[in-house]
Amino acid sequence: MLQLHLSLLFIFRSEAIRCDERPISGLHQAGQPAWRCRMTVSGDRPRGRHGLFSRAAFACFVAAFLAALLPDFLPAQTSEQAAVSSNLMIKSGSVPPGETTGITYVIPVKGMIEKGLLTYVVRKGLAEAVRENAAAVIFEMDTPGGLVESAEDIVRLLIDLPPTIRTYTLVNKDALSAGAFIAMATDEIYMTPGSRIGASALVLPWGEIPEGDIKEKALSATYALIARAAEAKGYDPKLVEAMMRKEAVYSIGDEIICPAGELLTLTDVSALRMVGEGEEARPLLAVGVVKNLDELLELTGRAKTNVVMLEITWSEKLARWIAALRILFLAGGLFGLYIEIKTPGFGVPGILGLLLLIVFFWGHLVAGLAGMEELLLFAVGAVLLAVEILLIPGFGFVGIAGILCMIGALILAMVQHNPGAPAYRLPTMDLQSSMFSMAAAMGVTGGLILVLARFLPKSAIFQRIVLAETSAPGGTDDSEAHIGMTGTALTPLHPSGAGEFGGARLSVVARGEFIDAGSPIVIAETHGNRIVVDRTDHP
Repeated sequence: MLQLHLSLLFIFRSEAIRCDERPISGLHQAGQPAWRCRMTVSGDRPRGRHGLFSRAAFACFVAAFLAALLPDFLPAQTSEQAAVSSNLMIKSGSVPPGETTGITYVIPVKGMIEKGLLTYVVRKGLAEAVRENAAAVIFEMDTPGGLVESAEDIVRLLIDLPPTIRTYTLVNKDALSAGAFIAMATDEIYMTPGSRIGASALVLPWGEIPEGDIKEKALSATYALIARAAEAKGYDPKLVEAMMRKEAVYSIGDEIICPAGELLTLTDVSALRMVGEGEEARPLLAVGVVKNLDELLELTGRAKTNVVMLEITWSEKLARWIAALRILFLAGGLFGLYIEIKTPGFGVPGILGLLLLIVFFWGHLVAGLAGMEELLLFAVGAVLLAVEILLIPGFGFVGIAGILCMIGALILAMVQHNPGAPAYRLPTMDLQSSMFSMAAAMGVTGGLILVLARFLPKSAIFQRIVLAETSAPGGTDDSEAHIGMTGTALTPLHPSGAGEFGGARLSVVARGEFIDAGSPIVIAETHGNRIVVDRTDHP
């Protein structure tokens, strides 16, 4: 049976909001500057006689982890102080629910739409807007499309946004395929001269989906979500169908706009075309054509508000790669800690395992996925595990509870919460994906252990894992160890360590209590390569 042992990790977090004290170009008026802000997220084993080094090393990791959490509980700089120092009048958390701060968030949706864009840009930006009770969110879009799953997730995020946040899309060249889905889930669409929107057929990476039930099922599910979101914003759901299905025909009156066999793609001119008559007259899709973001802000009356420009920082780019390789980071961390638990002292494998888990947690913290709840749960697990290892003989309920808390924290750290949704409501698909990642990491860890057992039976690492003998001339083989044989503890047994029997050094496990180095011991049980010893008064 695969045994997985986790240890603590500590997190260092640094976030800042920087304000460029300059008016948005072309919008400055005397006494009424519009500030543009930018968010940035800035081997040998120790052999101490009484195991002091091992205990001290482990205790230092516990202390470092708890110290990293401490700043989150200390009083932070007041909103008024922050406003004076940065000239940014944002009072975080001070706005009653249902009211807005007048802040406008600009979120770039550029390049391929995929999970990285969803996680590190859109989801994080929307979460910040919800947290600050912002008045508006603008998607500045230029995309050829991307993964339909990521586009659907973004649409769901927009559906869950509080109604007090008004959403806009600025199509700055292209909003094709998945980009059109997202745009039609916002309140208003603006386009720049020469821009395009539409052509949203579902395709596979290697080509079109074959005709049949599979294609119809995929189209039907996606259409239902996007059409619902578009209709809620006042757009014609038939536009969505014409963009997705070649067999659909879109017409205005007797005029056919998109015939069968083509996908609907609108330019800035055709999207602004008026449909309906009298009081029911309205633009076909876009509200207006603007030259740039500044003109959109001016036209919508948000030029004088605080404008927060979100950008992908280097740390977020790095975190994106960490999240993509999260299974490997988890597997490496678990494997290192497994080796550490199975060997005496606290050394290189444990430190490397902790570092890999630290990198994993840091990446998800930067992404805005991990939060205080996950950190606290992990801290509780780390403390329970430390108590089990350092204070309680053997390994029982407290240690198991600590491991479960830490595994749970790692799983929850990979779950992406939807902004505006209740904190207790976890996205089912993300939770399943996180559990799959953890299971895969455990599988990889088990595979690494089996590889060591199969191909490296004589390596020092493997010999320590299976409690094998470190060879000594004329020594006793594990198979010759028998119940009642007496010897001396060469290292502290907490509970595992090394003992000397008949001139041979064997790896042993203490039963029921910790045993100091130099104490006489006797073999009480043998289970294959596992040798269990007790303290004895007769050397």
